[in-house]
Amino acid sequence: MRSIRLFALSTAAAFTAATFAPASEAQAAPQDFVIDGSHSHIVFLVDHLGYSKNVGRFQEFSGEFTMDEDAPENSSVSVTIQSTSVFTDHAERDEHLRSPDFLNAQEFPTITFESTGVEVTGENTAEVTGDFTMMGQTHPVMLDVTFNRVAPHPLPQYEGVLTAGFSARGSLQRSQWGMDTFVPAIGDDIDLIIEIEGADAAAAE
Repeated sequence: MRSIRLFALSTAAAFTAATFAPASEAQAAPQDFVIDGSHSHIVFLVDHLGYSKNVGRFQEFSGEFTMDEDAPENSSVSVTIQSTSVFTDHAERDEHLRSPDFLNAQEFPTITFESTGVEVTGENTAEVTGDFTMMGQTHPVMLDVTFNRVAPHPLPQYEGVLTAGFSARGSLQRSQWGMDTFVPAIGDDIDLIIEIEGADAAAAE
């Protein structure tokens, strides 16, 4: 058991240092991960009349990411969100959000993010820029990303599968994608809170 713990800690330390380290210091090949939807979250906050920020999330999404230790700037992430899965714990509001006033989910059933660049900003942080496509329009979005850890999963049901996780924060103006209903009463600025875990893609096959 001690050897397993040591292996997990050493692996995590190596990935933490190498994922956001200069290429000359890295050793490992790129590693592919598939997003684990049961332990990942895509959450948004929007101002409501200045009184509070309403909180929502998307319940269905999938994707993958690649961590390149030798050249962290070549790391990448791709996510596809099902628009109809929007959830704010209020059925009537959720139906309205799916309507043409907002997400227009029937005509545009998916929202996607495809990274286009990674800029290392610290020992375990980076700015990830990507193309965000919603309602048929694509515009760039930047996310502040913190790499949390990578290690064999400690729970026996996952059989030590290499697992990685990161946290991301960002914002966008919904009107840029043509979603301007009720602006400014309902805020134009959308805050994003993203928590992602991913499992070794090879093990997930």
